[in-house]
Amino acid sequence: MARFPDSPNLPLDDGAAAAGDCAYPPALAEGRLLSDEELAASLARALKDWDGKCDLWLFGYGSLIWNPGMPVAESVRARVNGYHRGLYLWSRVNRGTPEQPGLVLALDRGGSCTGVAFRLTGETAMPHLQALWQREMPMGSYRPQWLPCRLVDGRCVPALAFVMRRDVPTYTGKLPDAVVKAVFGCARGRYGTTLDYVSRTVQALRESGMPDRALEALLARCRADD
Repeated sequence: MARFPDSPNLPLDDGAAAAGDCAYPPALAEGRLLSDEELAASLARALKDWDGKCDLWLFGYGSLIWNPGMPVAESVRARVNGYHRGLYLWSRVNRGTPEQPGLVLALDRGGSCTGVAFRLTGETAMPHLQALWQREMPMGSYRPQWLPCRLVDGRCVPALAFVMRRDVPTYTGKLPDAVVKAVFGCARGRYGTTLDYVSRTVQALRESGMPDRALEALLARCRADD
């Protein structure tokens, strides 16, 4: 069986990096949670080519790796090309508040990303996808997209992934370490702290045999001293 090399975490281009040149907490415009109707419409758009019966795949690159939150028929180490993992999204609900936003991982363009692909049984998938949309899409900051996903055993499958939208005000670009350290020190949302989220993701990636050295280094640099 093939082994994936360490997952790269590539820097963004200069324009994107400039977006992250900010103090903490950031001056964000007032956000709005999507209504149930808007979430349902978003899910329907993402699944418009799915027949509701065939099995389908999800690509997890962050908390889905260690907490998929749903029964899965199969989980396999995997890679997508054209995107890389980074702390590029302010979180005002899941890992922070409007007053002290947290950070969560997103797929941004460039490079490649290792993660875990989950196969859902088609005939029982819908309620779990609806719950997933509540968890991942409360403010519509991601663009659900089907990506070619190479599994570690050589199969290539289309997998549904949550890709960063650069047109939303909660897109951070590449943040300086001082801001990330401030977030690690105080941000907490309905699912816990940003620090715990990053720590558990780093641990899960390492235990899965695909460590993200860049994310590990960021955690080591920005974690508060014991």
